[in-house]
Amino acid sequence: MHWPSRLFVTGTDTDAGKSYATGWLANKIAADNRKVITQKFIQTGNREFSEDIQVHRKIMGTGLLPADLLHITAPIIMSYPASPELAARIDGVEIDLGIVDQATKTLLAEYDTVIVEGAGGLMVPIKGDYLTIDYIRERNIPAVLVTNGKLGSINHTLLSLRAISDSGIDLFAVIYNPYFDKDKIIAEDTRNYIRGWLRSHFPDTLFMEMSNY
Repeated sequence: MHWPSRLFVTGTDTDAGKSYATGWLANKIAADNRKVITQKFIQTGNREFSEDIQVHRKIMGTGLLPADLLHITAPIIMSYPASPELAARIDGVEIDLGIVDQATKTLLAEYDTVIVEGAGGLMVPIKGDYLTIDYIRERNIPAVLVTNGKLGSINHTLLSLRAISDSGIDLFAVIYNPYFDKDKIIAEDTRNYIRGWLRSHFPDTLFMEMSNY
């Protein structure tokens, strides 16, 4: 498997299971003898630490890493659990995306692959009209979309795929998170429909199904 040096993990919505999928993907890449680390794009709802990074490390089985303790893997943390745009206004701070870029660059000097987990979905506002999808497109980072089998996921997934296609973003993989498979009939149909859609519209994109965590 050829793994890119950078990947950006986004989701069909806020609770798609991105953090668990990010840790799972890191283990998958590490199993191919690549040195991999995860980074949180912008963390909201925390102070002084990133709970999402902690989830990654628990799944990866590493404990907190030196880069975590130096806040390189979560360079922007805001207190209110909301979009970065709203959280920044509440905290009275200005989001400097150059800090995120520099953190990624620092990690790339030591690791083969850096997986950046986004905040919410593709259309989450960062600053005014500037959205997460704009960041991914401008940095030319291959995207990984996390979806699941909840009712409504087909709609959310296809809308996200359309946005990715329209923005000219390289879709590296779609990860299906089975944690939400409460209705087996809906979940199976969702899984099969998304897999078929990718074959027709994104034939070079990987469809990956997580193991339960």
